Amino acid sequence: QVQLVESGGGLVQGGGSLRLSCAASGRTFSTYAMGWFRQAPGKEREFVAGISWSGGNTYYRDSVKGRFTISRDNAKNTVYLQMNSLKPEDTAVYYCAADRNPVHRIVVATTLTAYDYWGQGTQVTVSS
Repeated sequence: QVQLVESGGGLVQGGGSLRLSCAASGRTFSTYAMGWFRQAPGKEREFVAGISWSGGNTYYRDSVKGRFTISRDNAKNTVYLQMNSLKPEDTAVYYCAADRNPVHRIVVATTLTAYDYWGQGTQVTVSS
C-alpha cells in the first residue's frame, strides 16, 4: 500500500509559477511510474504529466508542454510538478498518482484506470 500526500497548491496570478510536491510512503516508490492529473469543476479528471520509475522518461499533455516539468527524487520518495506561465485554464484540483504495474515503469500510462494509488488532491487557482 502506498499513501500519497500532495502539497504546494494555492492562488497565483496568471503568468506565475507554483511547484507541487507529492510525498509517498512505502519502500516501493522507486519502482512505480508516477503521474499528475487534474480535475476542473464540471470536467473529467485528465492526465497532466507522467514520469518513469527512474525519471528518464517524461510525458505531458499538449497544453502544458513547455510550461510544466515533472521530476522525482527517489531518495526522498517525492515527485514534483513545476508549473510556470500558469493560465486561468490551469485552475483545477491536482492529484498525484502511482502506477505499480511493472509494464508501465518505462513507458508511462496516461489513463486514469492504469493508476492504483491516489492522493487527496491540492487546489490550484490561477487568476486572470
